[in-house]
Amino acid sequence: MKIEGVLIVDPIDGEYIGNVYIEDGKITDVELSDKKTSFILMPGFIDIHTHGAVGVDFLKSKDWKKVENFFYSQGVTTFFPTSVSTSPEEMKGFLESADEKRMYAHLEGPYISLDKKGAQNPKYIKEATLSEVKELLKHNSLKTITLAPEVNDPKIIEELEKKGVRVSLGHSNAKYSETMEAYRAGSRRITHFPNALRSLHHREIGITGAGLLEDFYLELISDGVHVSKEMIRLIYKIKGCDRIILITDSISATGLEDGEYELGGLKVFVNDGIARLENGTLAGSTLTFSKALKNFKKFTNCNLKCLSKVSSYNAATHMKLHGKGRISKEFDADLVILDQGLSVIEVYKNGEKIFQNS
Repeated sequence: MKIEGVLIVDPIDGEYIGNVYIEDGKITDVELSDKKTSFILMPGFIDIHTHGAVGVDFLKSKDWKKVENFFYSQGVTTFFPTSVSTSPEEMKGFLESADEKRMYAHLEGPYISLDKKGAQNPKYIKEATLSEVKELLKHNSLKTITLAPEVNDPKIIEELEKKGVRVSLGHSNAKYSETMEAYRAGSRRITHFPNALRSLHHREIGITGAGLLEDFYLELISDGVHVSKEMIRLIYKIKGCDRIILITDSISATGLEDGEYELGGLKVFVNDGIARLENGTLAGSTLTFSKALKNFKKFTNCNLKCLSKVSSYNAATHMKLHGKGRISKEFDADLVILDQGLSVIEVYKNGEKIFQNS
């Protein structure tokens, strides 16, 4: 198979017009071309933080195919179903579903701060124990977990990272020193920065300051609601392209009309596409990945090479997803074709066309 005469955007090699050859789900060759084109080829997008879409909540439903197809239409070729704080039984069922489907799972809680719980159900929030963590590690699907460093023993972080589970710090009221203790234990990411975190203060910069100052990857919900466009510009100016990971934090209401929904046993009300609890707390998002990409480009005026990093390569690198995130020989043929306006035209996973915009 050959994708011919497109503007290839690789996070390392940059932008050039070329042809891509695919065989058995892998990229076998990439060559230059002098053909003029209006189409852009980027690595398939990777969303490491999503709770669901189009009426499907990953925590409640075992039928994930509908949401998978919706994500394909948004250019997402790899995604991590994500839970919220819930009962041990429901968390186990969620991980078992991910095990069966051979998918990567993200646990957002329950080992977080009550002070910074956001839209998480307080009755399930608790401190992690080593015995609990060892039970979780029996699930091959568990790839990443969000926890608050000030609530949990750094040895928990060390154990998870040692076993290949990436620890992201989030829903946290941690001071700078507590954040850096978690960093030394192996954590290298902060969840939906800077939402549900201790605010930056000039005498105690806290976890938010640590995220900006230190070598953390920062998840970013680029919707202009969770984080203002000016704040996104500031984060981009400080961190650059190499340490930002775009996510959606999408919930089951994504792709549907305004109305009443649920997240982790809490009522969620969506008005004008913004999801909130009854008390006004933001409750995930209805953001699609293709919109997140367009917003980030609009807010920062970054180049396409940068976009390929924040939408795919950084997530693949941080999560150690070997073979993903680049348009290069021997990499998986997970690809998205875009028009000049960054709208999704075609999507390929392992060389197979899985979406075409009619």
